[in-house]
Amino acid sequence: MGFFGLFSKEKKETLDKGLQKTKESVFGKIARAVAGKSKVDDEVLDNLEEVLITSDVGVETTLKIIERIEQRVAQDKYMNTSELNGILRSEISALLIENNTDDVDDFEAPLKAKPYVIMVVGVNGVGKTTTIGKIAYQFKKAGKNVYLGAADTFRAAAIEQLQIWGERVGVPVIKQQMGSDPASVAFDTLNSAVSNGADVVIIDTAGRLHNKIGLMNELTKIKNVMKKVVPDAPQEVLLVLDGSTGQNAFEQAKQFTKATEVNAMAVTKLDGTAKGGVVIGISDQFKIPVKYIGLGEGMEDLQVFRRDEFVDSLFGDAK
Repeated sequence: MGFFGLFSKEKKETLDKGLQKTKESVFGKIARAVAGKSKVDDEVLDNLEEVLITSDVGVETTLKIIERIEQRVAQDKYMNTSELNGILRSEISALLIENNTDDVDDFEAPLKAKPYVIMVVGVNGVGKTTTIGKIAYQFKKAGKNVYLGAADTFRAAAIEQLQIWGERVGVPVIKQQMGSDPASVAFDTLNSAVSNGADVVIIDTAGRLHNKIGLMNELTKIKNVMKKVVPDAPQEVLLVLDGSTGQNAFEQAKQFTKATEVNAMAVTKLDGTAKGGVVIGISDQFKIPVKYIGLGEGMEDLQVFRRDEFVDSLFGDAK
């Protein structure tokens, strides 16, 4: 992965700890599914299918994984259950490789544009504003000049929360009064950011799933207004999803990908849930890279998603 792909011991420990509940749940279920069995047969595969679905991997992705394992069983003729974890590990790795084509650069990596504009979308309560604050912190720590735009003008609390994060991180927040035109806030933010040589601009947007047409129009207007200042903005439309909601996260992803051109995802709150399998299913079903994962409350607990480390933490020593 090169210099920017270095994965510190501290990050690995945070990832292992954050995925512990998912790991214990999934492998506890797998152990029960194969108990008393010496080989992988139809009953084991049926049980495994149930395990994956109840672990929030999602039906379509689960069926894809089971089909691949069936092909390997047919090819090898005989396969014992002790090999199952290894096979499952390799198939999930392959799936994540297919859908996250390249490992995402660290925050220290050179940006693809200046300013690099990130428009953040997602429903209220998923950790959207907190995620923005943590991303801003990581970029600031990496020496980048960061600006935040409080374009979620629907709730006064959203503006206040972003302001608090801006103060904590030490980055400017451009805001207007509650009820202001969100596109106007985005315009002001980019103007100010460009004038002050900002490297990264992160725009918060309204977190309500009002009717899809209204949502689509609002997000399109924000994007069009930003382009008047930075022609290729936003370079990134980041959808924030709460991993602890499991299948509900799939539904949110479906709504937002219909409403706007999402090209990156962040899955939060994985540390408090056994539903970490949702990362696998969302990555597979929407063919949109998972860029960040949230593993705790601390500023450092938002990590760039790396498929290999994710699978290693999920499966531990089960090779």
